[in-house]
Amino acid sequence: MRYLLLICCCSSLVFGGTDTKPKVEDYEVHGRAGNLGVGAEFTVHSFGRGEQMFIAQDYLVVEVALFPPKATNFEVHDGDFALRINGGKELLAASDVNLVIEDMQHPEFKPQTLPHAEVGGGVNGVGVTLGGPPMNRPFPGSTIPAPQPPPRVDIPKDDPSGVKTGPVDPYQLLKETALEEGQHHAPASGFLYFHFRGNVKSIKTLELVYQDTALKLR
Repeated sequence: MRYLLLICCCSSLVFGGTDTKPKVEDYEVHGRAGNLGVGAEFTVHSFGRGEQMFIAQDYLVVEVALFPPKATNFEVHDGDFALRINGGKELLAASDVNLVIEDMQHPEFKPQTLPHAEVGGGVNGVGVTLGGPPMNRPFPGSTIPAPQPPPRVDIPKDDPSGVKTGPVDPYQLLKETALEEGQHHAPASGFLYFHFRGNVKSIKTLELVYQDTALKLR
């Protein structure tokens, strides 16, 4: 029993992400990419778990779920996902979660012009704006301001259990709920972050591009 318990604990440490819904059809948008079922939900700027929700203001956030056939392994990489905004030819690639956290902790380091992949590279042979904003680094001897937590979204809800939860580290939560990269042998889900400093109202159509599949999020 102790051996089994240890395995379960180790597994929870290795794999992150969100709580995957039972089937791909349970997601607002779903389709297939090869032998994988793909589900997605556009959460605009929000991420979290349960009633603990926060805002990543400079990122478009999409929860993605992948469903493989039984007894099938598959690889997950952030760079395999991109967004197409308003039908444009250029795609916006997902950002590395560590760069997202660094950017959110130090918004005073303003992003510069984003680099672009060569035409013919990227996702499905389409040019891609690389994920993660380059930042101005502080010069030697300068003082780095303390990291500021992302704004919290209050979700009022009755708690019949009366159990009070402790404070949540939003950056740790962001990392824990991000789509886990690497090999998986069971359905997996998590948040992806796409750097975007424009007005969300300007987005008329939005598609999540993965392999040869484009899921219409808006």
